[in-house]
Amino acid sequence: MTIHQNGTITSEVSDFLLNCFVRSPSWKFWLSLPLSLLFLLAMGANTVLLITIWLEVSLHEPMYYLLSILSLLDIVVCLTVIPKVLTIFWFDLKSISFYACFLQMYIMNWFFAMESCTFMVMAYDCYVAICHPLRYTSIITDQFVVKTAIFILARNSIVTMSIPILSSQLHYCGTNVIDNCICANMFVSRLSCNDVTISRIYQFVGGWTLLGSDLILIFLSYTLILRAVLRLKAEGAVAKALSTCGSHFILILFFSTILLVFVLTHVVKKKVSPDVPVLLNVLHHVIFSALNSIVYGVRTQEIKQGIQRLLKKVC
Repeated sequence: MTIHQNGTITSEVSDFLLNCFVRSPSWKFWLSLPLSLLFLLAMGANTVLLITIWLEVSLHEPMYYLLSILSLLDIVVCLTVIPKVLTIFWFDLKSISFYACFLQMYIMNWFFAMESCTFMVMAYDCYVAICHPLRYTSIITDQFVVKTAIFILARNSIVTMSIPILSSQLHYCGTNVIDNCICANMFVSRLSCNDVTISRIYQFVGGWTLLGSDLILIFLSYTLILRAVLRLKAEGAVAKALSTCGSHFILILFFSTILLVFVLTHVVKKKVSPDVPVLLNVLHHVIFSALNSIVYGVRTQEIKQGIQRLLKKVC
């Protein structure tokens, strides 16, 4: 509790209430079942993928190590967000402590940025595989994966760390009700009594610098890949080349589409229900995680065969 010079008294916020879908309460009921199934699917599929790559010696290659990083990121993101959302839906446990909220915010921002960076590295992997196939084994090595993992970890942890730190340093003296199912920075910072301009500018510039640079490099990689593919004249070469990076391209397209839709709903928020961005925010953390492992498991022959051999050993 703080006593100001004018005699007014304000109380410090020690926890927050995640009050989501207040305008569409029925969404909680209808969303809880598919959300829980998607959560189990994401956790199960990514776990199977990680175990398969770990146990199958034939998959001990840089490309599959990068895929392992992506699966690990998906598992952490799901565990950070979805269990809390489901406890809100099922048991109405809306309370989350002050520090737990900002920890969740940091993990979401950090791992989301790391996913984007991992996709950028995987696009480079595809570029080398198709445009410089004879040099692939000398460029994409185990050492390259280790250096890449360190780069992904360091770049995104340092840049995204400031977002929750800036938000946690704000003075929260009013309501503690967050109109979301998760501790998204924009929804939390608007509860502050301080001017949040600096925090929002940093989030906008930092976020779009990271994601923007990744998307530009991904676009550049696929432009060069497409140009190289169109030059291939051997029969079946185009189909084989596109198949090599087909899974990755599908996921990048889905990743960018969800991000674009999420941004557009905020831009035209006066024309859509405030619950729509919340719904997209929640679904993004589970649908994409489930889709990653399924797309790679179905479209990548080596992984499919590895899973089949693993199931035969278990059964």
